[in-house]
Amino acid sequence: MKKIVVLCMVVLVVQLTTAQRVVRSNAGVGGWKVLGSRSVTHNADHDKMEVTLHDSFRKLKLKVTDSPINMQKMVVDYDSGAPENIELRQDIPKGGESRVIDLRGGKRKIRAIHFWYDTKGFLNGKAVVTVFGMK
Repeated sequence: MKKIVVLCMVVLVVQLTTAQRVVRSNAGVGGWKVLGSRSVTHNADHDKMEVTLHDSFRKLKLKVTDSPINMQKMVVDYDSGAPENIELRQDIPKGGESRVIDLRGGKRKIRAIHFWYDTKGFLNGKAVVTVFGMK
């Protein structure tokens, strides 16, 4: 009887330690996709990021790493139609994100995104701005 109990416990421990964990990705339908990243310095106040992901998006958001920035505005160039001027006027801390930005006209194919920003101090160095899009 003891051998059976010990054997059952060994089998249970082996199953628990080798069980596969299910990981869900947010890159599927309705998830955020990376459109691109740009390293920005205190020397410049305007940058342009070409978007090479040929897909349609209805929302954008920005994530800032390495250094805080003050994002003034963005201009989104679409494959068709007039560019969209988006006033942000938002301080984004190191490791922070912008608000979610709804694009006019629903799903649109984006060609490029222009940024106007101020970096937060000479000593903070470069900030990396990553743009995410949601279908």
